[in-house]
Amino acid sequence: MSRSGPLAGVKVLELQGLGPGPFGAMILSDLGAEVVRVDRLENVAAARADQARADVLSRGRRSIGVDLKSAEGVETVLRLVEEADVLIEGFRPGVTERLGLGPDVCTARNPRLIYGRVTGFGQTGPWSGYAGHDVNYISLSGALWPIGREGEAPVPPLAYLGDFAGGGMLLVIGVCAALVDRAESGRGQVIDAAMVDGSALLTSFLHGMRAAGSWRESRADNLLDTGTPYYEVYETADGKWVSVGAMEPKFFANMVAAMGIDFDPADQFDRSAHPRLREQLSTAFRTRTRDEWVEALAAAEACFAPVLSPWEAPDHAHNVARSTFTESHGVVQPAPAPRFSRTTATIAGPPPLPGEHTADVLTGWGFSRGEVEALLAGGRVAARAAREETG
Repeated sequence: MSRSGPLAGVKVLELQGLGPGPFGAMILSDLGAEVVRVDRLENVAAARADQARADVLSRGRRSIGVDLKSAEGVETVLRLVEEADVLIEGFRPGVTERLGLGPDVCTARNPRLIYGRVTGFGQTGPWSGYAGHDVNYISLSGALWPIGREGEAPVPPLAYLGDFAGGGMLLVIGVCAALVDRAESGRGQVIDAAMVDGSALLTSFLHGMRAAGSWRESRADNLLDTGTPYYEVYETADGKWVSVGAMEPKFFANMVAAMGIDFDPADQFDRSAHPRLREQLSTAFRTRTRDEWVEALAAAEACFAPVLSPWEAPDHAHNVARSTFTESHGVVQPAPAPRFSRTTATIAGPPPLPGEHTADVLTGWGFSRGEVEALLAGGRVAARAAREETG
């Protein structure tokens, strides 16, 4: 796999997991790190090749199959730890310790190791051992409650806030910060990236606005939570949707002028006028299709955009011009981000089959060919041929 990006030369071990761990590993790979995923032995044989190749979150790394229930398998991973810069895991607290791969054991083998842990509730606290998913973590952090319509239940925003922004992205920030520190100190450290903490961090602006008296505690009663008609989504004549975010007076004035709405821009912040304005905007947007409104408003400096599905977004002219999406190994997907002026981030390769690179990784990370053959023969590691493309 070709490597480019600001993290080129960094070697990462990823213990197979779900959600935030794979997302974080994908970003690290996109940024140039060499990422090796340690798959459980049973996953090597059970995984369907067609599904594995389509798993975008697994792009850009290699996979080895290891029996983590055996002493030889654990020792194999610890040998790799000696060569690694970073290890990331997303198990519940205590799991890697029981496996014999906890941070104390790993950092004893490699004091420069950065050990990244991403969990829902964190490594400490009375809820640390509880099971949960994204919706539970963002519930506890206060991030879910404000999302929803007046008089309705909060709406879970897929897994964007907890798993990915509050978990995987926070883990990547922690890894990159720890790499900077290690360049100076020469020492690794353990990162406790909890999705409760990360999604709470995303609500910082709400706490600031509330302290300043500019955020009401009721849902759908504020600037950004559909409480105002000029920061909203509206249905169009063809049953599609558009978004407006005309918060500033100049953009609001541009919007009502371009739409031909009989509303005095001076009354934008008059809450008593908002029901009338909302009705006017709703009625107006239903008179044209989404694409007709794009033609009318896109260049009007009105803070406007069409609401695209994830499947439409790759074909939008702006996204095409910026290569925001790409097709890699037959799958359309978001391209690496952010952009760098010198060290370009790239997709290093396709998602691996579990165990596809076992022999190559082990020999490349310090094992002799004889050791690899013995591990394979003893069933402590497993390999899967790349040609196995049918499930």
